Amino acid sequence: MNKASSLRLILGDQLSFDLASLQAVDIECDTVLMVEVMEEASHVPHHPQKITLIFSAMRHFAEALQQRGVKVQYVKLDDPENTGSVPRELERWRALLRPDEIHITECGDWRLEQSIKDCGLAIKWHSDSRFLCSRAEFFTWANGKKQLRMEFFYREMRRKSRLLLNGDGSPVGGAWNFDAENRKALPKGVRPPSPARFTPDAITRDVLALVAKNFASHYGTLDTFDYPVTHAEAQALWDYFLDWGLAAFGDYQDAMACNEPFLFHARISAALNIGLLDLRQLCSDVESAYLSGSIALNAAEGFIRQLIGWREYVRGVYWLKMPDYADGNAFGNSRSLPEFYWTGDTQMNCMRQAINQSLEHAYAHHIQRLMVTGNFALLAGIAPSQICEWYLAIYMDAFDWVELPNTLGMVMHADGGYLGSKPYCASGQYIKRMSDYCRGCAYKVSESTTGDACPFNSLYWHFLMRHGDRLRGNQRMAMIYKNLDHMDESKQQALWRRGELLLAKLDEGQSF
Repeated sequence: MNKASSLRLILGDQLSFDLASLQAVDIECDTVLMVEVMEEASHVPHHPQKITLIFSAMRHFAEALQQRGVKVQYVKLDDPENTGSVPRELERWRALLRPDEIHITECGDWRLEQSIKDCGLAIKWHSDSRFLCSRAEFFTWANGKKQLRMEFFYREMRRKSRLLLNGDGSPVGGAWNFDAENRKALPKGVRPPSPARFTPDAITRDVLALVAKNFASHYGTLDTFDYPVTHAEAQALWDYFLDWGLAAFGDYQDAMACNEPFLFHARISAALNIGLLDLRQLCSDVESAYLSGSIALNAAEGFIRQLIGWREYVRGVYWLKMPDYADGNAFGNSRSLPEFYWTGDTQMNCMRQAINQSLEHAYAHHIQRLMVTGNFALLAGIAPSQICEWYLAIYMDAFDWVELPNTLGMVMHADGGYLGSKPYCASGQYIKRMSDYCRGCAYKVSESTTGDACPFNSLYWHFLMRHGDRLRGNQRMAMIYKNLDHMDESKQQALWRRGELLLAKLDEGQSF
């Protein structure tokens, strides 16, 4: 009796040896299919370093599978037979190999998963066990809730994983969340460690040349590519963070500083999102560091919260609410994304710092994304679809399941408060408090209405004024509106005029 054969499609963000669709693979009968396709690399103008990371990591992973005896059909981008689409490649190889079964692990993108389902092939779909919470488990947790709260979901994930818990199930340290201890600005004289860097090998150099040739029109430089592209390199990056970054991460994870793009951050989110690192092992390592006394509780809890709290939560919201979620626009925003988001050509130093480092490294940490580039987009009324495309394109770790809820929900509040209870809006005073950006800026953060006033200041109050009907009923914003109401009428009018002037410049395409 002949054994059944299977074709197992592995996507570019599924490079894990323990991937569900790789389990029970028969090296005699089964074939793994991996394809570099133009459709996925160009449906938004992805940063060239992001494309390089994925293609290089895919090629290294295919080579590692072959070394384990697995048969791999690998289709390179410039293969003349490449159809340029995942579904079409799947259909092509189904016709060529005629397998008895096709196995695929859930995608990270609703658009891609739907296109594969629409091709009409009989497929055995596998739940993505790399996440702590399955789609079905999240749906059960969310069922019947009018509004979801990450904090309560996070506690459930702590209980499930048994991380940082006492024997009786209570949280270590007497509290579930130490976020209030994670908000320190970087003091003078405190220097972050030099970032770990990885020299491109022959495979990566070939990919760099391929990307330079085929994606020259995409924004962002290739010159500084130094990311890990193998499991071993990703582990080395993680070990470096454990030794040199994690202890200070808790205190300074929200800090920003001129010409310091990485500070004490791990930079492992891209490697984690494509499968080069394991979520459960990362959390175990952080817990062990705390239990050994080498790091404080706020560092351990803060890092674990990002992984099993927020990361898992936004994935759950994405699959629960798609595809309608992508169309959210609660404020009715319609302004186009300013060109300086793609060039960094602006006199606002905070925006210039965050955007330029994003173009140079395909990286910015969460506060730069939320409270600088995201905050400006919110205050300026940028169309959610345009800022979502920018985040998806520009950042190394951005995949639709994680980017869309973070940008549309948390940054833009375009889902009407489903993901977050309040808009994350702030004036320039927040940026001044958490960074040294204001010292080197052409605008004065101490001013709100003058010609050289920080644009964030007047745009902040302008945003609150124009959306008062929607936001005044939000209990978390009551104090803000109380401050607005106590403001002199003349000051309110001056803020409105300054905001209108800035928005007019934005509409005219001028940098400011």
